[in-house]
Amino acid sequence: MAVNLDLVALEERPHPTIDDFLTWLTVERGRAANTLAAYRRDLARYQAHLARRGTDPLGSSHGDVLAFVHVLQGEGLARSSITRTLVAVRGLHRFLVADEIRPDDPAADVEIPSVPKGLPKALTLDQVTALIEGVQGDEPVARRDAALLETLYGTGARISEVVGLSIGDIDLHDGLVRLMGKGSKERIVPLGRMAVTSLDRWLDVGGRNELAPKQWARRGDAEAVFLNQRGGRLSRQGAFGIIKDRGAVVGLRAGLSPHILRHSCATHMLDHGADIRTVQELLGHASISTTQIYTKVSTERLVNVYKSAHPRATGS
Repeated sequence: MAVNLDLVALEERPHPTIDDFLTWLTVERGRAANTLAAYRRDLARYQAHLARRGTDPLGSSHGDVLAFVHVLQGEGLARSSITRTLVAVRGLHRFLVADEIRPDDPAADVEIPSVPKGLPKALTLDQVTALIEGVQGDEPVARRDAALLETLYGTGARISEVVGLSIGDIDLHDGLVRLMGKGSKERIVPLGRMAVTSLDRWLDVGGRNELAPKQWARRGDAEAVFLNQRGGRLSRQGAFGIIKDRGAVVGLRAGLSPHILRHSCATHMLDHGADIRTVQELLGHASISTTQIYTKVSTERLVNVYKSAHPRATGS
């Protein structure tokens, strides 16, 4: 595999202004580690582009930024990837102007490519039931997988939030769980009776303790709610594999992922009359506009059901 030596070098020696910007994002904005890593990669790519044009973030022009967008498009990147990269570049230049490091913003008039909003594909209630009830048996792995699925669907949490859970984050008596969302924002959400039952069974004798090692390999694993079969904290990739495998057992193969369970939770709650503000708080969306896409999903489902069921919906 070819290695971009420019990017490798710039990852190791980012421009001082990029370092300052990332520090500001960490301290002032509380950005999550994954977000910061993505910004660092995108800005390293931008810095390498500027270096090839004989400049840097302090001397770049509108033409340099526009040429960068054209380079990304020429590489065949998805519009969503180009948009994410340009967001990082524009954020950097706004920071430089706000801190009076440079007087102008060369990225201000560079338009971000629009990204078409695809509708989330929610499972039906029958499919969710089949997925969860398809986990049979009393062995530790079956208990864990059932609890994982119930927690994801019952809370609408992100997969990173669920695998990051520690035992102290769960209150089975009151049916509550503390989730740590994007930007280290904490929220308390209800678990639901079925999730509480599954978690209680997993955490009881014969469940989690059967996967616990004699000696914990990493700090924090001892408190992890979900463990892998080697006795460490379950990773996002491990959880994704569990969901794919459990879905395949009941015939749910195409595109099944942890995020679809989050989509399904939100869509089903709105289908059953939940207030959009409540769903926003449950999912941990910073803006209600993010949650509103689910209202479109629910409305379209309503229209489709109406057209197929009402005797005078599609008269000739």
